[in-house]
Formats: sequence, structure tokens, C-alpha cells
Amino acid sequence: MSNKVLIVIGDATETLDTMYPYYRLQEAGFEPVVTAPEKRRYQMVLHEIKPSWTITKEWEGYTLDCDVPFAEVKEDEYAGILFSGGRAPEYIRYDEDLVRITKHFFGSNKPVASVCHGVEIPAYADCVRGRKMATVPKCKFDLEVCGGTFVDQPCVIDGNLFSGRTFHDNGSYVGPWIKALEAARDKS
Repeated sequence: MSNKVLIVIGDATETLDTMYPYYRLQEAGFEPVVTAPEKRRYQMVLHEIKPSWTITKEWEGYTLDCDVPFAEVKEDEYAGILFSGGRAPEYIRYDEDLVRITKHFFGSNKPVASVCHGVEIPAYADCVRGRKMATVPKCKFDLEVCGGTFVDQPCVIDGNLFSGRTFHDNGSYVGPWIKALEAARDKS
């Protein structure tokens, strides 16, 4: 089995949703591979709902380069996938190659992680029907209208699917996802 794991991003991907699992994968001996619509540098953001606000405040975060664009991803070369959050999933979910990639990981039962707005990608790809997931509450509709069940918990595990609500849940769902990747690697 491959040691490579895909991390799906686009412009306005949430920095902590992305970088925490990126480095945790490295610690576990995996190679995180960043995939995005095209091969270039992407601007990440920081999101937080301030106590006195009813909407999300956004700041510029770090930048991250795409290693392989969606159109060039060969799914069989990867052990698992992470759908990062932020605003990016709302815009990139319509990419036909990303839909193909998403369906592969769900269909082949490889470990899948999703956080925050990341749910918008597997929801659009029709991969959440009958599945339980955590996501940011404002994406509950996206999940439910596509046949999934919203669970307001820091870590929801449904078969090969590991999900959290926001970056605040990184310490809850990323570890079990990496353990699933390790278990799959150890079997091969």
C-alpha cells in the first residue's frame, strides 16, 4: 500500500484544517500530497466566529503549493484522502476530476477524513447518502439534503469516514483517521 495521502485544497482553504493533519501525516510516516484545481500556490485563510458576531471572520493564513492537480491524480496511488474546510469546497466541488477522485475513495473503502466545509465535496459527489458525519453546523443543510445525517460531535466515525466540525476538533478526529491509515498500511 502507498504511503501517500491526498489533501484536497483550493483558495480560501482553512489553514488549521489543512496544516494540522498535513504534519500529523508526516509524523506517522505518510507523505501528504496536496491536490487542487491546478498546479500553483494557494492562499489559505484562518476562520473564527467571534463571540459578538453571527458570521465567520476571515484572515489570510499561510500559502500552500499544489503537488498534483485534480486532473492528474491517479487514485490507486493513494492510501487515503482529507477534505479540508474553509470556503474552498464550495467552489471546487463541481470539478469533474475531484468528483471522480472522491467517488474512488468512498467506493474503495479507503480512509476518508472531512472537516468543516469539506463535507460539501463528498455531498456533491453523492457519497454521503446514509452516512453520519460531523461538520460545521452551517453545512448541516448540505449534508442532510444529500442524504447524510448530521452529528454534532468532535469526532464521528462511520466506517471508513472520519469527520470533525471545525479545526477545534482536529485533536479528536485526525488521530483515529491516521490509525485507520496505519492499520490499512500494516495489512498490506
